[in-house]
Formats: sequence, structure tokens, C-alpha cells
Amino acid sequence: MNDRNASRLVAATWTGPLPAPESIPASADVVIIGGGIVGVSTAWELARQGIRVVLCEKGYIAGEQSSRNWGWVRVQGRDPREIPMMLESMNIWRGLAAEIGEDVGYFEGGCLYTARDPKRLAAYETWMETARQHELATRMISKSELTDLVGVAGSQWLGAMYTPTDGCAEPHKAGPAIARAAARAGATILAACAVRGIETSGGRVTAAVTEHGAIRCSTVLCAAGAWTSMFCRSLGITLPQLKVLGTVARTAPAKSRLKANLFDKKVGIRPRRDGGYTVAHGSVLDHGITPSSFRFMLRFLPGLKKELGVLRLRFGRDFFDELGMPVRWALDEVSPFETRRVLNPAPSPVVLKGIRSNLAGTFPELAGVEIVEAWAGMVETVPDVVPVICPAEELPGFYIASGFSGHGFGLGPGAGKAIAGMLTGKDSGIDLSPFRLSRFFDGSPLVIQTSI
Repeated sequence: MNDRNASRLVAATWTGPLPAPESIPASADVVIIGGGIVGVSTAWELARQGIRVVLCEKGYIAGEQSSRNWGWVRVQGRDPREIPMMLESMNIWRGLAAEIGEDVGYFEGGCLYTARDPKRLAAYETWMETARQHELATRMISKSELTDLVGVAGSQWLGAMYTPTDGCAEPHKAGPAIARAAARAGATILAACAVRGIETSGGRVTAAVTEHGAIRCSTVLCAAGAWTSMFCRSLGITLPQLKVLGTVARTAPAKSRLKANLFDKKVGIRPRRDGGYTVAHGSVLDHGITPSSFRFMLRFLPGLKKELGVLRLRFGRDFFDELGMPVRWALDEVSPFETRRVLNPAPSPVVLKGIRSNLAGTFPELAGVEIVEAWAGMVETVPDVVPVICPAEELPGFYIASGFSGHGFGLGPGAGKAIAGMLTGKDSGIDLSPFRLSRFFDGSPLVIQTSI
């Protein structure tokens, strides 16, 4: 691989030619909006059941956050509401490569949440009750055992929470591979095909209107990630959702004893199959203030207070970009989804500098390793940091799957199975009632048990 290709390994997912489809189906049973990990996993599950499914992605398959995340596949530290879905997802990840006949980079090296102070250690010990309730392999480990796992770097922590059965996969491989598997199973996968809106009759969904024409259907799933709230608003549906920017980097191959995912307040790091590491800052997320920040401010205040030490607020282009976006548009005219096909923010130079410094300070053996590629992604989040997966009460036949809050990659295959069950009425064994949109409006208490 030449130097240019090496520096674009991940970014190749959202760059290059993007040809429009030669044709689109006239009808389908289900139309999915969004080609991220959740959308393609749902399409794969539906197609294997013989459902006529068409997936429409305005840009590249897995071209936004689904290829830009950390690549962790973990049950450790999750909100208890997500755990049943995550356990199902783990089962799918373990057999996914064999099932679809393609490498997705999955392996189980374990997951470590390290603690530098007694308060953090106590928080992890509290989560162990959740682990025991779900009979997880998670356990607390001492400084000495941590040193055995990661080398001399382990001496800087008091201890850690450890789940040896957690793992990781390669985001730039997994989403496109699942999409190809869905196509082989009979799904129609359309890139460069934005859905402009929905046609209805008698108050129900009758078609998804794309830039290339209408697809008659009775069911539409919106799994459009950071774009979902905007699409829903055009239909008169309120989804309280905001975006944060995460900066990520990957290193050249390097020798280290670290074989597990590791999260610390200074660094989030995981090994890659190519011998390098995917690295992020452990305590920095950027939120560009937008009009939506003010629209949803009261709902997000509890989470904002919890994340004050992590979240950096900034005012600039994001505000004016959103301010200039229309709320509604004619379905026979170019939509906002066609004028900006890919959310492709630049990585933060300040955060990258922090990543380099923290990596060297935390793992001295990696101090001189080259960072060969860096990127950023927009993470969509909701007030309680767990997803919205439900039918839209206002529009029969329209469903929402969004707000995964940085947890969606690992959850993706399990979410796809659960969503397919929701759409077909087939019991997936996963209770989706905790993920109803109405929890933000019906007086239910806002419960925040995890973070982005």
C-alpha cells in the first residue's frame, strides 16, 4: 500500500466517485432512509426474511459516523436499557464474518475502564451490580493485574473494570460489508439517492419520495443518524437530538502489550488488526451551538451538567449552516440532503495535539508512533443518551431509529434484528419500549446512566 492510500484507508469510505443509481424500484415493502450500521443491519435482517426492502443513502454507505467511530463492540459500562440488545449484537458480531463471507475486522481482546482516582473506581464498582444482574463476565481488577495486561502503563491507575469478552471491529469495513450482504440476500441498496420526504394517503405512509422518483411502500424507517431530527421535523415530528463532534486518529503499527480496548479520562484506545491503534481523546467532545441547541436546551440541561468537564461549546459556522436550512421543502425540488450529501467535518487540531500528548504520557512505548490518518465525525445524541427506536405516533407507517449517541456501532447488528422485528411484527426477544420517543414528552423521568 502506498503512502497516499495508507493515509486514506478510513477516509476512502466517504470519498471518491458517487454515481447515481441507474434505476430505482417502483415499490417495496419497506424503505430505509440511511445507510449507516443500523440501516444496513436492518436491511440485511429484513432481506433474509424475504421482505422487499430498499435502502436509500444520500451519500456513501457508512459514509458518516458509522465509519468514523472508535470501533468498540462492548457491553461494559452500558446503560442497562441497552444491554439485552447489546448481548444479541455480540452474538451476531461473533459469527458475522462467517455468516456474510467477508472480514469485518472483529476480534475479542477485552475492554478496560481504568480509574486514576477513588471516585472513578467507586463508580465502576457501582456498575458491577448491573453486570451481576445480567451475568456478564465483567470484573474489577487490581493495579497489579492491570499491569500484567497492559505493561508498565498499568502502574498509573488504581484499578480497572474489565470485560474480557468485549471486542472491536473495523468501522470502515463493517458497514459496507453488511450492505453487500444485504444486497446478496435480495435488498436493494441505493447510494447517492436522497429521500426528500414522504407521501401519505388517509394519514398513512404510501411512498418515499427520492431525488430519483417515488417508491411506493407502506413502511418507512428513518435511520439517518445526525440528519434524523431534521427529516422528522419536516414531517411535523419533534425528535430532540443534537450533534457533537468527535476527533479520531489511527497510528502506524507499533509494539505494545495493550491488546484490549482501554478507556481513560486522557485517552480512548483500541488495537487494530493491522498492528496499529485507533485513538481518541478520553475527555473532549465539541458541540457547535446551533438553533437546535436553543430549541432543545431544557431537555438537554441535565446531560449538559453531567458532561461539563467533557463538552466544549463553540459558536460559529454550525449555527449559520443550520439557520440557513429550510424546515420544509417541496418534494419535486432539490432537498437539503442533496446539497450536502456527507457530513465531513475536519478533525480538531487542538484535540489531535491533545491525543498525541496524552498517548505519549499514558503509553510511553507509543510516544514516537506515527499518526497516519485522522478524521472527525458528527455523533447524534438525545437527552438520555440511549436511542429512539419506535413507530411515529403522528404518522402510521413511519418509524424512527436514531440517537444512538456514539453507541450505535456495537449495537448495530442487534438493533437491526430488533428493528426488523418491530417492522414486521415478529418477536425479536428484545423489548423496545424503553426506546420510545414519547418518553421525552409523557412526563417520564429523564434517566441518564451513561455518556456519549
